[in-house]
Amino acid sequence: MILKNVINIVLAVAIVVTVTVVTGAVYVVPEAKQVVITQFGKPVSGTITAPGLHFKVPFVQVAHYFDKRLLEWDGDPNQIPTRDKKYIWVDAIARWKISDALKFLQSVGSERGAQARLDDIINSASRDVVTSHVLVETIRDSNRILEDTSKVSDMAIAEEALEKVNYGRHELEAKILERAKVLAPQYGIDLVDVRIKRINYVEEVREKVYDRMISERKRAAEQYRSEGQGKSAEIKGEKEKELKRITSGAYRKAQKIRGDADAEAISVYAASYNNDPDFYAFTKTLETYESTVGPGSTIILTTDSDYYKYLKRQK
Repeated sequence: MILKNVINIVLAVAIVVTVTVVTGAVYVVPEAKQVVITQFGKPVSGTITAPGLHFKVPFVQVAHYFDKRLLEWDGDPNQIPTRDKKYIWVDAIARWKISDALKFLQSVGSERGAQARLDDIINSASRDVVTSHVLVETIRDSNRILEDTSKVSDMAIAEEALEKVNYGRHELEAKILERAKVLAPQYGIDLVDVRIKRINYVEEVREKVYDRMISERKRAAEQYRSEGQGKSAEIKGEKEKELKRITSGAYRKAQKIRGDADAEAISVYAASYNNDPDFYAFTKTLETYESTVGPGSTIILTTDSDYYKYLKRQK
């Protein structure tokens, strides 16, 4: 009975040891990971990137896992002076990946160490680039506003209000990436891109910058307003010109119709007179009576007046 218990204990210990050994000897490399094996703290293999089951010496060798995917760096805002002595807060963001896991392990050890090292690299590159350019180049990307004012008659006013941009924000970001990429590979890091996420002004210059922005927008608005007023005057002028042309044509047509009607009336009157002069004279006299004598009218005539002759005949 005692012997049986001893055998069971030995078998249990053997099973535990076997499982421990097997478990420690086998490791799995996921699709999104890469592994470096170290023995007593020293690497004994290159970077293992092939996914699947792999073997190592249990208890002695350790598997260090690193991500193969793109990783994000998001640093703290950094106060930087521009070339024109304007202090701004630059908040940048970057994407990076581990290009050499062995070098990465030997230099920074972990992603936390890499984040701290990237703080130094990217912040230093950002400071070098921003201090070499004026404030407006960190804000604007193009000279679109200046191009829109190219039709303004007073270009001196436009250029005074709108400062020309030689390098836009995207070009500054490319310069920061270029400088940072020089230092990153020594840590087994590959920087993919760097972007300026946000720019804030320090309190001392914020009001001045806002005033300048307002001034620029007001000048641009005044230019658009001036162009609109000029276009409005041009349209009104064309309208007045067209109205006068139409009115003049209608007046000529009316005068021609009136002249033709007068000529026709004269022709009718002439024909009537030629047919019966006495009747014509009689009708004209009646028309004269109608137009001159009204209700309550008093007419003083001599008895031999031509105006009175038809009234005398009535007697």
